[in-house]
Amino acid sequence: MFADLYDYLYHLAPTGGIPLKGTGIVVALALIFTHAWALMNKAPTQAFLKAFPRTYFWGALLLTIDFLWAEFALANMDMGEFYNMRRNFMLIVAGGYVAVLIYVKEFLAVRALGSLLLLIAGPVLTAAFLQPPVTRLLLPILAYVWIIVGMFFIGMPFLMRDWVNDIIAKPQRWNLAVYGGIAYGIALLACAVLFY
Repeated sequence: MFADLYDYLYHLAPTGGIPLKGTGIVVALALIFTHAWALMNKAPTQAFLKAFPRTYFWGALLLTIDFLWAEFALANMDMGEFYNMRRNFMLIVAGGYVAVLIYVKEFLAVRALGSLLLLIAGPVLTAAFLQPPVTRLLLPILAYVWIIVGMFFIGMPFLMRDWVNDIIAKPQRWNLAVYGGIAYGIALLACAVLFY
């Protein structure tokens, strides 16, 4: 069951994998709804974003999701000549998960979010890989933004705090971020429905 799910997510099944249209619609709706929520609930959203980097609860929750996803991937991926070390890798990831929860509490939420962005980008990129419509590039562009931001969040987590403070500092920046996310989501949704 899990092997079939892995093959479906990463387009390794003979019948293909997650469809480009479905991926585009889901990602577009997520962009639209989250940014529309931020637009309609400005004060609570800004308060949440300011508190998020140092909130251990969100860090532990997101890191647990990262851990489960990583173990799922390790259990099912083709490891080539390292196939006999699969169990060792899974134990190392489990040990790292526990160690990070205990010893890396500073900006844990940001680091965990960065890891999740890296994990989410994989299925999105595979859904758009070698698909004919040029508009499919809206998905890889977004996925590569997630990858770059995710790496910065893992290595330099204080940047999220700084970016949030900069965006919140001026209403124009907040509006640009919120309306920009909604506009990108609408463009992606239109392309997914019409062309994918």
